[in-house]
Amino acid sequence: MNHDNISRISADLNLSSKNVQATVALLEEGATIPFISRYRKEATGSMDEVAVEAVSDLLGKLIDLDKRRESILGSIEEQGKLDDELRSKINKARNMRQLEDLYLPYKPKRKTKGQAAVEKGLEPLAVKIFAQKGDPVAEAEQYISPEKGVENIEDALAGARDIIAEKIAENMGLRQAVRSLFESKAKIESRATKIALAADSEDKASKFRDWFNWTEPARKAAGHRILAMFRGERDKFLKVSIRPPEDEGFDVLSSRVVKSTSAASKQVEKAGIDSYKRLLAPQMETELRSKLIEKADDEAIKVFASNLREILIAPPLGSKNILALDPGFRTGAKLVCLDAQGSLKHNDTIYPVTSGGKKKEAADKVVALVKKFAIEAIAIGNGTAGRETEQFIKELDLPDSLPIIMVNESGASVYSASAIAREEFPDYDITVRGAVSIGRRLMDPLAELVKIDAKSIGVGQYQHDVDQKKLAESLTRVVESSVNMVGVELNTASAKLLESVSGLGATTATNIINWRNENGPFASRKALLKVPRLGPKAFEQCAGFLRIRNGENPLDETAVHPERYKTVALMAKDLKTTVSELIKSPELRQQIDLKKYISDDLGLPTLEDIMKELEKPGRDPRKEFEMVSFDESVTELKDLKEGMLLNGIVTNVTNFGAFVDVGVHQDGLVHISRLADNFVKNPSDFVHPGQAVKVKVMEVDIKRKRIALSMKDSDR
Repeated sequence: MNHDNISRISADLNLSSKNVQATVALLEEGATIPFISRYRKEATGSMDEVAVEAVSDLLGKLIDLDKRRESILGSIEEQGKLDDELRSKINKARNMRQLEDLYLPYKPKRKTKGQAAVEKGLEPLAVKIFAQKGDPVAEAEQYISPEKGVENIEDALAGARDIIAEKIAENMGLRQAVRSLFESKAKIESRATKIALAADSEDKASKFRDWFNWTEPARKAAGHRILAMFRGERDKFLKVSIRPPEDEGFDVLSSRVVKSTSAASKQVEKAGIDSYKRLLAPQMETELRSKLIEKADDEAIKVFASNLREILIAPPLGSKNILALDPGFRTGAKLVCLDAQGSLKHNDTIYPVTSGGKKKEAADKVVALVKKFAIEAIAIGNGTAGRETEQFIKELDLPDSLPIIMVNESGASVYSASAIAREEFPDYDITVRGAVSIGRRLMDPLAELVKIDAKSIGVGQYQHDVDQKKLAESLTRVVESSVNMVGVELNTASAKLLESVSGLGATTATNIINWRNENGPFASRKALLKVPRLGPKAFEQCAGFLRIRNGENPLDETAVHPERYKTVALMAKDLKTTVSELIKSPELRQQIDLKKYISDDLGLPTLEDIMKELEKPGRDPRKEFEMVSFDESVTELKDLKEGMLLNGIVTNVTNFGAFVDVGVHQDGLVHISRLADNFVKNPSDFVHPGQAVKVKVMEVDIKRKRIALSMKDSDR
């Protein structure tokens, strides 16, 4: 364990060094973030997942920094140029940028103009001119050497300036001065290219029209604008530059390297201008671009992660008999009936969005199936023909109490064609699998959505433009966090759901399923230790997040970790009762003095968590399911009129606003300025995917398929 890194993490995150050290030790032992935040509160000082994740992320960056530091030290030492002063500077570098600046003069590189001048023997001349003493012309005469390629005085002076330009560009202090200028004064300018202005590309380029003549300070540019401009540049519709005024760049260098108005100083000034134009400005623009992209990526990934979490922990309808429909026009609607466990009991194809006999046949089938399978809810995919199919179902002679619910089907087609779907339903085609997924999403969004690549769920902004590795890592963490927050029923969970449980992976999840198939349901958590390749360490990490209803031990249905069962048993014994009675009786629990059970590794935070679990064993932490009904007179874009007040469901949240489904197959945008009468800085703090909202139609552009909506009270 690197104690310098512990101190750095503690200072940067404003956390106790003792708690940081304990957290790092747990991470290095292989403990997961959900496990640490839930079951090691005494060690971490009750850090939540966000804090533990921040420690983990910064630790990773510092480890990478240390690896790079060692590599740089080794490289310079091999060159025989590593002295104590340079070693000290490298060891004190606090970030990659400082390290790379220190390494730049020693970094192996392709042959440069300055190196070529050095090979011509012009370095002593460059040193004399840079000192800005004497007559540079007189000095240059001594270095004329046709055999070395120095034909005249100007050749000698030009070579010396090339050497000086590179020395300036490699000077850490001067680089930082120019860097600071770029960070504070650079403007991001976007202009249309000839390709964008060409008539045959007008439609493709139209989405970038806002950036055809755009300028703003780079430090103020919002992440979504940066990503939009850089995408336009990649598509060759935009030309983007990010630089401060050029004369200010010259001034920054001149004020630091030019000492007088002498002839030598004028040579240095020329070298400085060349250094800025040819070397420093392009390097700093590249660096600033990377910094802006990283910032934009982080913002976009944060939005995506926030949206994904809300979708994953959306309220479940619960275990019900479901009739699910994946609508379609020409090909009909695929219909499936599922039992309360999500098992497929029946499938068919009906044609509700037609006229005549097929529509009547569809109506008769639905009514009969609702009765035959004791259907408790109907789920309808919200894609093509969704609203029309919903209208058809509502007109049938069905019980008034039977809920008819539109389900967001984003990613259902991805699941249908996946290996998981083929394994679950090897005898059915993708249309049946898609309908099953729609029905199961209504029952339990989390259990179904974990089977789909999170990037296919359709939330976030510019997801294909951001760092894909960072995005995947972030979304994986969100899935794991959500699964562990809700908990998993061990005896009914799919392998894919188990895979996201703390301490488990694909192999152990499959082994659990195989053991369950061969031996029947798990009677207790401790039976997990019989599963091949699931040892004590994995058991420690996963056990608290797995639930067993009606198991041998009533605590197996709670989030109380097995390592604390003895404590709960002692509480019951002290009250002369059983654990089961302790769970059932609030009066008994009120008699417990938690301080009595504090020990070296067990404190009040965990004891209080235990008491909360005893109050609500097996209770789902997600919110109650809420139905939303769309306006039945509005099913297509052309039905919308300015001024309409409509029910909607938030489908996606970005940094510039929220997209809302109002039932017309095209989401409308509530711009950030129209979310509320009061200023909203972060839309995700105000709305979330799945939220039911009331919106007003402000503008409809049928040609561009754009709907402007408002949630402001003053607009209603």
